[in-house]
Amino acid sequence: MNKAFADKSIDIRQGEELNIENLQKYLLDTLEMSGEINISQFPSGFSNLTYLIKIGKEELVLRRPPYGAKIKSGHDMSREYNILAKLYPLYSKVPKVIC
Repeated sequence: MNKAFADKSIDIRQGEELNIENLQKYLLDTLEMSGEINISQFPSGFSNLTYLIKIGKEELVLRRPPYGAKIKSGHDMSREYNILAKLYPLYSKVPKVIC
């Protein structure tokens, strides 16, 4: 895969929008992050929807199952979280997971 393509986010695809007000409230309440939110979407995410969230100088990646996903095991975000959380202290290229 072309790395330049994989790392470039695009406008959010129609029907895959996030609720910005809920996200803003969550980020403020949980991470004490506030400010203008800019959200874009990565064009691929290995079946899960993957977004780039920018708040000031901070950048976060949000992953979620596709809307209407019927196969729960194929979109198990808690499994992904647990794997990344265990790898994080061992491998510097693994992102820190928040929730």
